[in-house]
Amino acid sequence: MAWKLDNPLYSMADEEQNNKAKHVWEGESLGGIAEDNNRLPQAVVWLLVLTVLTAFAITFPLWGKRPTAAIYADYIQLMDSPQVQAIADDKGKMEYIVKNAPVGPHKSEQDRHPLTMDDLRMIKDQVIELQRKNVDLEEYTVIGDKVVLANFEGPIKENGEVMRKQPWWDKGYTIDVFYVAYFCIAVLIVIKRLPHYSWQPDHSVAH
Repeated sequence: MAWKLDNPLYSMADEEQNNKAKHVWEGESLGGIAEDNNRLPQAVVWLLVLTVLTAFAITFPLWGKRPTAAIYADYIQLMDSPQVQAIADDKGKMEYIVKNAPVGPHKSEQDRHPLTMDDLRMIKDQVIELQRKNVDLEEYTVIGDKVVLANFEGPIKENGEVMRKQPWWDKGYTIDVFYVAYFCIAVLIVIKRLPHYSWQPDHSVAH
């Protein structure tokens, strides 16, 4: 059961382990299934690579960026305006707010994270309270009806506090990269602990 790491892309198993695997491969009926020892087709490998790259490319726009209190600040300023109050239904109020809110740096995020008038009412007081404290609203995340301090830990600011803004590149990519790496390494280990594909089992041999 020893590991060989001198040529891991060829085999990670020693000769004894490979011989045992060959004996099981040829000697067990496996329910009548006869499996050859062929290498994974290159087309499948490239398809896996293409799938991973496509998944990352599709999510590259900030669709994974969490909504912050900052993107709704302009909405909240319009909530109590006479024009909004004159509209009878909530749907119409929200449509007016979205249409007439200032076009600022958070416009694209507002489009990606729409909310209803009821949602806006639930976070209104919390956002106003944060504004009174003169804090950076981009460091607070909107989760349902709660506005909470973001759980990101960035560089230290001049006042000694930790920056809580979500990095532009953090859309789940960090954990995705690790999971993709874990998957590929695990598959490589499993494959390379088996006999090399240059050996083919003789299914006619009975043990």
